[in-house]
Amino acid sequence: MQLVYVFDAYCGWSHGFSGVLTEVARRHPELPVEVVSGGLFTGARRVPIRQFGYIQGANAKITELTGAEFGAAYERLIADGEFVMDSAAAARGVAALRVAAPDRAAEFAVAVQRAFYVDGLSLSEPATYARIAEEAGLEPGPVLAALDSPVDDFDRAAELGVDAYPTLLAVDGDRVTVLARGHATADDVDRRLSVLSAR
Repeated sequence: MQLVYVFDAYCGWSHGFSGVLTEVARRHPELPVEVVSGGLFTGARRVPIRQFGYIQGANAKITELTGAEFGAAYERLIADGEFVMDSAAAARGVAALRVAAPDRAAEFAVAVQRAFYVDGLSLSEPATYARIAEEAGLEPGPVLAALDSPVDDFDRAAELGVDAYPTLLAVDGDRVTVLARGHATADDVDRRLSVLSAR
């Protein structure tokens, strides 16, 4: 069995789930974690952030429920409303990091969201991934070289039937079980894993 975490790097609720993902991975080192990027902000939804009027209110709710931090640098980045969230660019960045160290995919998902929501860095900029790679002790060159590689994450998310982020799945052969969708705690995930293990 493995865990599959489907998230969008520009999804505030996914950012709020980062602590849970980290804790679940810590509690279950025997379970590999596959990270799949979703396409929340693509096509007609790839517009200036001011067009999503609910962002600030949603972020406050996310902090209240999860304790997630939204940094001052992030607030400055989006202050004029012009910033465009591009999930395809973020997916390429996550994939490039994943190629460099596949067993650290969950760690990179958390780091990418922190880069945006805390450090106020654009996930469309190669320099963001160079910085994440360096902070993770990796050579940035191979990560940057992989940024232009094709990514099939959106197809993989669709194949898994996921269209809401974040979603954490347990995948065992052909059996796919939802462990968490949206907000959950690590204890919630553990209880659902225990039920699966008892079958």
